[in-house]
Amino acid sequence: MKKLILVRHAKSDWPEETEDFDRPLADKGLKDAMNMSRFMKSNNISIDHFVSSPAVRALNTCKIFNQTYQLNFTTEDQLYNPSERNFESVIYDLNDSVNSVAFFSHNNGISNFANSISEDIFHFPTCGVAGFEIDCNSWSEFDGARKKLLFFYEPGKI
Repeated sequence: MKKLILVRHAKSDWPEETEDFDRPLADKGLKDAMNMSRFMKSNNISIDHFVSSPAVRALNTCKIFNQTYQLNFTTEDQLYNPSERNFESVIYDLNDSVNSVAFFSHNNGISNFANSISEDIFHFPTCGVAGFEIDCNSWSEFDGARKKLLFFYEPGKI
């Protein structure tokens, strides 16, 4: 059994003359990311590894979660402006020693991907988190594996 956790970056700001890639987190985003990471940890949601989009707002969300979890993390260009296929590509590159992974990424890609692997229809708010159980022993079996939504958390509802 593997576990895939999808995290949309926290609320970002868009200062004048800032490129999309370089957008920082807003104060609300900083607070939501800290609250969500602590909520997940206190509810015993185990994570072995983080993979983040390299965009500032996603990477900073990942770093805030990492203050709580203290894991190794990597960045993956394919998680910035992602399609469903981008997520699958990153999944297939995961080492099988990783049993539970969290991806930090962006809408609309993260919502589209979640809806493509789940019968539950939802739209990720900023700092929304969805966890899926993947019925496989190797990430290479992801496509054909049974997938089950375990949880969906929103910052305003925890």
